[in-house]
Amino acid sequence: MESEDLGALFGLIARRLMLAEKPLLTGHGLSMWGYAVLTRLAERPAETQQALAQAIGYDKTRLIALLDTLEADGLVIRTPDPADRRARTVGLTRAGQDRFRAARAAVRAMEQEFLGDLTAAEKRALLAVLPRLAHGS
Repeated sequence: MESEDLGALFGLIARRLMLAEKPLLTGHGLSMWGYAVLTRLAERPAETQQALAQAIGYDKTRLIALLDTLEADGLVIRTPDPADRRARTVGLTRAGQDRFRAARAAVRAMEQEFLGDLTAAEKRALLAVLPRLAHGS
């Protein structure tokens, strides 16, 4: 019997993870894209809106509405970029940092449960290889 294509397998895994993540994020008042923004800003505290859209793979024209929502919720703040007054930088507020940490903890717990059938060695190997596959290095 032939093995399944990698694309099909990764697609199934991604859908399962998204289905498991969505209620967790909703419980923390976040959409999946909102969580992607908070995750990126936790890694890089000040990003221009354009760089942020590119980094998370989100349409820059739709990012404004997403940032409006996150800003209204007190999770991000936008300020003029000192290097280019036409651009805006985006950063996490204290509330944004707290919300991100709480959501991240819930996601990580779900991921551990998701990987529960794997041995410790299999988990280590998978988690070591996935970033290389995802980022092409």
